[in-house]
Amino acid sequence: MPDRPLREIHDSKVLAAMSHPLRRRLLDVLRVDGPSTVSVLAGKTGQAVGNVSHHLKVLAASELVEEVPELARDRRERWWRAVSGRLNWSPSDFPDDPVAEAAESLVLDRQAALARQWFAERDGYPEPWRRAAFTADHWARLSVAELAELEEQILALLASLADREIPEDGQERKLVFLTVRAVPGRP
Repeated sequence: MPDRPLREIHDSKVLAAMSHPLRRRLLDVLRVDGPSTVSVLAGKTGQAVGNVSHHLKVLAASELVEEVPELARDRRERWWRAVSGRLNWSPSDFPDDPVAEAAESLVLDRQAALARQWFAERDGYPEPWRRAAFTADHWARLSVAELAELEEQILALLASLADREIPEDGQERKLVFLTVRAVPGRP
């Protein structure tokens, strides 16, 4: 898979579009599974076709998804794909904007929900997968420049894993959710 371009988000309307829980999930499904029809997306998300169609139009208006007409078998069938694989935004670009606060909260809620889903389902996985899954946390004294360098290194590592060609070596591979958070704090 080729490197996915990074899109910097500076428009509050785009941030609002991608901050709705269902729209965020639709973006994730399109990134992971590739182009899809509204009916397939509705099945994967457990939503009504009309609801998914509405949310795809909101995402399209913010240029987060686009139609892929060349995949359609006829004029009634509509295919969609994510426009950019990676999105980046900073709360500091949206001072005192409740949309940014809601977006941050949504991201944290989504990360926690995916971790809780793993906790609930892990007994259904073979022992090697249960042992391989991990979580970690550390404390470090860093300057702003060191934190920025750490971010760059970690994001490069995550992108290299997400964007790589999958080797055909007979190894079982499962979709793995990777998340990182580094924030100033106190123990």
